[in-house]
Amino acid sequence: MSETTGSETSRRGFTAWLLAIGGTITGALMGVPLVKFLLYPMSAKGEAEKWSDIGPISDFESLTTPVQRPVIVEQLDGWRKTVQEKVVYITKDTSGKLQVLTAICPHLGCSVQWNGAKNSFVCPCHSAAFSPDGKCTGGPAPRGMDTLEAQVKDGRLAVHYKYFKQLVPEKEVIG
Repeated sequence: MSETTGSETSRRGFTAWLLAIGGTITGALMGVPLVKFLLYPMSAKGEAEKWSDIGPISDFESLTTPVQRPVIVEQLDGWRKTVQEKVVYITKDTSGKLQVLTAICPHLGCSVQWNGAKNSFVCPCHSAAFSPDGKCTGGPAPRGMDTLEAQVKDGRLAVHYKYFKQLVPEKEVIG
């Protein structure tokens, strides 16, 4: 058997040391995105409430029937930002104050439409009916149409769009 010399041992040691350092650096570089991914929810800054502009308040002061308007809704879902167009109805409540209603039926989430001939909102899916101020007047809907938070700023009506849980008797925000 041959004897190993000191130079062979040092070469093997150097190779092992080099592999260990290279493996450590590679592991650390691959681990940085994973650590960042795991810690992102703690470091992410919450977004301020987004208000969507509906139009000048003068357009809605003399309402006699509900008016349909589109709003742009931006939503941050994890790392993905989505922009959608949603429909809202501007109407007056029983006291004559402006209110904004979602066009989403609280039964199964279908799009509610205003029917001028019947003077009511009607859901095309299961024939739920709602009065002009959004109260449930018939059908399987467990509650009236959901109202949205609205504000007047600089003479313009703005709405804070939210999503609500369906099939429950009380309004519950889900997003």
